[in-house]
Amino acid sequence: MLSKHLNLPSYLKALSVMVFIIVLVFFLIVGKSLLVPLFMGGFFAILFTPLGMLMEKYRVPRTLSSFISLLLMVALVVGLVSFIVGNVVSFTKDFTNVSERLVSVGQQVDTWTEENFGINEKLAEKAESQYLINYLDEHSNSISNFALNTIGSLSGLVLIPVFMFFFLLYRDHLTRMIVMIYRDKDPTLVKMRITNLRKVILNYIVGVGKVMVILAILNITAYSLLGVKHAIFFGIIGAILNIIPYVGPFFGVLLPITYSFLTMDSLFYPVAILVIYQIIQTVEGNFLTPKIVGGNVNLNAFITFLGLLVGGAIWGVAGMILVIPTMAILREIFELNEDTRPFAMLLGEEKNDKQYLPEDETTE
Repeated sequence: MLSKHLNLPSYLKALSVMVFIIVLVFFLIVGKSLLVPLFMGGFFAILFTPLGMLMEKYRVPRTLSSFISLLLMVALVVGLVSFIVGNVVSFTKDFTNVSERLVSVGQQVDTWTEENFGINEKLAEKAESQYLINYLDEHSNSISNFALNTIGSLSGLVLIPVFMFFFLLYRDHLTRMIVMIYRDKDPTLVKMRITNLRKVILNYIVGVGKVMVILAILNITAYSLLGVKHAIFFGIIGAILNIIPYVGPFFGVLLPITYSFLTMDSLFYPVAILVIYQIIQTVEGNFLTPKIVGGNVNLNAFITFLGLLVGGAIWGVAGMILVIPTMAILREIFELNEDTRPFAMLLGEEKNDKQYLPEDETTE
C-alpha cells in the first residue's frame, strides 16, 4: 500500500491528526440528527443480537427474528415512556401544595434578606400561583418554541428502530465488509476482534442494566421508607440517570430533593434523601459497578471524563450516553493496526500499557 512507503515528518503527521479531528468534530455536529439514531440503533442491535441468534438456532428466519427483536425493543421503550409521562402528569395534583410551600419559603427568605441586607426581592409574591400563571402566559412563545424544537429532535427517534432492524438483518454482511477492509490481516483474527467487541459492548450494556435495576430497588426502598410520594418514579429515574457518569447521579438526586423540599414540612427529608443517596452511590461506585460491569470497557478515568465533556458538547445528553461504548469500540479498532495502537493505549488504562510497548521497554 502507498501509506507504507510514505515517511512523513512528525510535524506533518501531527498536523494531519489535528485536521482529521477538526473535520471529524464538524462532521459529528452537522450529522447529529442522523448519527445519534444510527449509533443508538447499533447499540440496541448489539443488545438484541443474542436473542436473534437464539431464535435463528431454532430455524426462525433472520428477517422474522430481527422483526421480533424490534417489536420487543419498541414495547420496552414505549412502556418506559408511558410510565414517565404518567408520573409527570400526576405531579400536577401537587401543584397547590407546592405553591403554598413556595410562598412560605419566599416569605422567610424575604424577611431574612430584608433584616440582614435591607433587600426585599418579593419572592413570596413571585411564588404565588397567579404570578406563575402570568409568567407562563408572557413567555408562552419561547416555551412553545422550546417544545417544538424538542419534538423536532425526538422525530429522529423513529430512525432508531429502523437502523436496529437493518443492523440485525445484515450483521454478517457488515462483518464480511470489515474483514475486507483489514484484508492484510488474518481474517480469523479480525473476526475474533469483532466477536470480542460485540461481547465487550454487550457485557457493558447488560452490566449497566443490572446496576440500574439494583439501584432502582435501593432508591425505591429508601424513598418509600422516608414517605416520599412518587418513590417508584424517583427511584427509577435516579437509576436511569446513573448511566451518565459523574453528572447523572447529581440530577438523579436533585429531583427528589427538590420535590421533598417543596411538598414536605421539614428539611429532614431532603437532607435524609441526600445522605441516603450518597450512601447508595458509594455502594454502587465501590462494589456494584466494579463487580458487575467490571473492566469491560477498559477506559481510563481521564479519557472517560474528557469524552463525556466532548460528547455532551457535541450531542448533548445522547452524546454523554453513547461516548463510553463508542470509545470502547474505537479502542478495539485501534488495536487492529500498528500505526493506531498508540491511540488504543491512550484510551486504555495504565495497567494495560505493557501490552503495547516493545519487549525491551517492558523488561526495564
